[in-house]
Amino acid sequence: MEEQPGVDLVRLDFSSYKGVSQIKRMYSSDPILIHTHLAKVNILPEFNYELENRVLHASLSHHNVENDGFGKDLSSKLFANSAGDFDHTWEVGLSEDYTYDMDFHFGIGKANLDLSGLRVKKCKVKTATADVDLNYVKDASNGVEMDTLMVKVNMGTVKGVNIACAKADQMIFDVNYGKIDLNFKDDFDILKPCNVSATVGAGSVYIILPASRYPYIVKINSTAMCRTSVPSHLSSIDSETFASKGYHEDADNIMTFEIDVSVGSLTLK
Repeated sequence: MEEQPGVDLVRLDFSSYKGVSQIKRMYSSDPILIHTHLAKVNILPEFNYELENRVLHASLSHHNVENDGFGKDLSSKLFANSAGDFDHTWEVGLSEDYTYDMDFHFGIGKANLDLSGLRVKKCKVKTATADVDLNYVKDASNGVEMDTLMVKVNMGTVKGVNIACAKADQMIFDVNYGKIDLNFKDDFDILKPCNVSATVGAGSVYIILPASRYPYIVKINSTAMCRTSVPSHLSSIDSETFASKGYHEDADNIMTFEIDVSVGSLTLK
């Protein structure tokens, strides 16, 4: 898609039922560049865009019109060990010259999002059985304040590295069956007031917390079927709430972690 003058926001809705997807910054003045390799070229994606009130609306949809049953797709997810096993690959390039509001819908496969150095107001990801990696490069944080970062996965793994670089007010991670793995360790200089929600139905949550000198609290909701490990540097406010050494109620950059695991394990470092 060519450069669009007079654009305040790019609203991208991307949907693919299968594949390995890469979303990252490109060094171009175009707002969106999408490259794909499809194993079956008779199944073509549908792409549309329009400019309205200085907002560029762009959408790509790739529906499953194959005769593959769900069982075959599920087997592909469980036993695949290379990108080719998911049939299709997608590369979505974004420009640092534009501000984005994005919705991604992935079916089966993998999704790797590197939003380093971009301007993202909102990013929501939903998947059926696709793993999601969300990584930021240090010193390449979001160019604007983000409202919401959300990842919801039915079955799979969500992994986030340096995700405080998203500078989001709300971070929501929700996995029915699988794992949430988040790392806040190296994000000290950009910590801001933020609510982080991590929910797993059956599986595990593993979070590397910020240094204890920064103000944050951790609220845990778990059951007897969840094994929980809390580091000793957190102090107990009550049986379900813990605070860092730097926490005090009137701090202006408090982070709140709300963690809910029904069956499995919760490990905080």
